[in-house]
Amino acid sequence: MKLGIMQPYLFPYIGYFQLINSVDKFVIYDDVNFIKQGWINRNRILSPQGDLLFTVPLKKAGSFSKIKEIELNDKLYKDWKAKFFKTLEQTYRKAPYFYDSANVIDSILSEHNPSISDLAYVSLKNICDYLNIQKDFVQTSSIYNNQSLPGTERVIDICKQEKANHYINPIGGQTLYDKSYFNANGLELSFINSLPIEYKQFKNEFIPWLSIIDVIMFNSIEDIQALLNQYKLI
Repeated sequence: MKLGIMQPYLFPYIGYFQLINSVDKFVIYDDVNFIKQGWINRNRILSPQGDLLFTVPLKKAGSFSKIKEIELNDKLYKDWKAKFFKTLEQTYRKAPYFYDSANVIDSILSEHNPSISDLAYVSLKNICDYLNIQKDFVQTSSIYNNQSLPGTERVIDICKQEKANHYINPIGGQTLYDKSYFNANGLELSFINSLPIEYKQFKNEFIPWLSIIDVIMFNSIEDIQALLNQYKLI
């Protein structure tokens, strides 16, 4: 069985979904430290001026708190959501799949999710449902009971508990993980490397690796399913 493990990111770029699509089961790493200025509660979308960073407001988002412990800022969230949808409409209303995409995004942001981990999880799950990616998801906070293990050992333990024989990690993991060490533990280790992806963004010069929001606005489900396979394993 192929297994992937990643922190929960909100509306991540298509490479994240390529990882999900490449495995049999996907583990949401939600009980590790929150990364400030990372991609857990923010991402980039298109704007008339180029790319635009959006950030979901949080309460007390400290680097020593676990992701699952970080709550949304209820006082700011409602106004943020309204402004975010106004921005989406201003930018994407003439995109070919605006209405379908907007409905999916609205269904995600309208759910009552007290934590950024829950909101990110819903964004991943619902986008996968929209794209017909049928995968098993599990959150590390709900199972495994191995938080005391260091990083690599914990990943290997999760793989063993899941009876996986192949662990697939983003390409950045090449500086963290040693294939020979995984092999010694009975695991094949591969790194997923996204190939260049380009599609029409109105008549603008293409801006790569924006949020999956941009991808679903401009591409049919069938076309996105083809894009999901534009990677190689190293």
